Parts: sequence; structure tokens; C-alpha cells
Amino acid sequence: MSKLVLETNLPGVELLARGKVRDNYAIGDDKMLLVASDRISAFDYILATGIPDKGRVLTQISLFWFDFLKDLTPTHLLSADIATFPAPLPQFRDQLEGRTMLVKRARMIDVECVARGYLAGSGWKEYRESRTVCGIPLPDRLQESSQLPVPIFTPATKASSGHDINISFEEAASRIGTHLAQRLRELTLAIYKRAAAYAATRGIILADTKFEFGFVGDQLVLADEVLTPDSSRFWPAASYSPGGAQPSYDKQYVRDYLESIRWNKQPPAPALPADVAERTADKYREAYRLLTGKPL
Repeated sequence: MSKLVLETNLPGVELLARGKVRDNYAIGDDKMLLVASDRISAFDYILATGIPDKGRVLTQISLFWFDFLKDLTPTHLLSADIATFPAPLPQFRDQLEGRTMLVKRARMIDVECVARGYLAGSGWKEYRESRTVCGIPLPDRLQESSQLPVPIFTPATKASSGHDINISFEEAASRIGTHLAQRLRELTLAIYKRAAAYAATRGIILADTKFEFGFVGDQLVLADEVLTPDSSRFWPAASYSPGGAQPSYDKQYVRDYLESIRWNKQPPAPALPADVAERTADKYREAYRLLTGKPL
């Protein structure tokens, strides 16, 4: 297990943003350093307790998928080898090892690209009300966690609070242009189908996932994190049973604990007991091991 990194400190390197999980730094005008911390958020708040190895898992799974998908789409990745990073980055190896990607700086598209193969989360909520997801009509009599007849593209945007807001394809097209929206729909579904087919060989159902894309010059690239437990629902295939929520390789233990203590979901966010943090860490590590066939 690596040391817990909740917040990086890289003197002399320009911090661009500190998100719920990632610290992003400017490297010149055309590159960025993405550092995945061990922070964890739930119900839109960063918790006081970190999850051991979480940042390493997110980064190493993303690297696995970037390589796996390289013939489908260009990506923003330049290197994950700290020895190749420009000065002064190598001197911060203790903070960066295993959790860092040097990437091309991209002009990000202001639409999140969500692919759904199963009915869960906000999709299930909308379906119960209208038999649609993002305006796409679906058959009657589907259950929570049912497999959809075909995977669907359901774009989303970020509200100022950080929540994802589902929008229709038509709304996405009005924001970014019809041609680009069509390209993103085709690419999102192609990546999802390729990844879901592979995950199935590893005993995992990829229920849904979200991607972010941007432009480096005129080239459309896959960016940010890819097919991680933070951006995807991974379910163990052996226990899959539609008709309710499924166990998943993510922060389920954290959400369950916070619900059990009846936290009012207002700041300050509580700390986690050590056993909840460690069981959550084990789920992240297990996701990496199952997907890649290697221990972290």
C-alpha cells in the first residue's frame, strides 16, 4: 500500500484546480499534470477520511483502458512515467508515484458522454416516472438494473453545484452542434460496447459509464479518467439479479455507512471508521485486479 495522499503540494508548479479527487497542474502552455488523490466524496461533499490506494487505482485503471482503446480513439495521455516528466516534477515522486498522468491540454467539450447498458441510478428514476431515459422511450415492465434492449447514449451537463444533469440528445446538439453530438454518440457507444464485452470476460458487468472528450488542436481526444469505479458502475456478474440495486466495485460501503449514521448531508462531512475506509479500498483494488488480471 502506498502512502495516503489527500492533497498534493508541488512548490513551483502552477495549481490549476483542486477537484473532489484530482489536483490538476499546468505544465507549460500545452500540458497538464493530473494527480488522482485518495480523497473520496459522497453526496457531493469531500469526506475527512481518505481511501488507501484509491488514487493509484483510478490512475492505473485509466492507463489500462487508454491502452486498450488506442485503436478506437486518440487520447490526451502523454506519459505516466515520472522519470520522463519535466523538472521539477521528478523530485515529488513520493506524492506522484502511480497516481499521475502527464497529458496534453485539451479544450474540453461541455457535455458529459454517458453510455447506459442497464437501468440504474438517475436513469431508473426517470424511467419510473416517464418510461424514458433522457427522452429516449424504453419498453414497459423493465425493472431496476434490467439490461436495456440496446445500449443508449444519454448526455449530461454539470450544474454549478457539481451535480450531473441529464439532457436529451437534442439539447446536447443545440449546445455543441449536431455533427459533433453525433460523433460523440457514435464514439461513446463504440467504446462502451468494446469495454463491456471485455469486462464480461472478466466476470464484470459494465452497467454504465461516462466519458469526457476534448480537442487538442483539431483532433478529438478521449480525456480525463476512463472506465474507473468513480466514473462507471461495475457489477459482479455472478451475483447479478435485476429487480433492485446491485453490489458494485465502488464507494458503496461509504454511502451505506453515511446513510446508517443518518448524516444530514450538510457540511461538515463526517470522518469514516477505519474498517469502512479499508473495505472500500479493497473494492477499488479488486476492481483493478479483476479488470487487468494483476494485483495493484
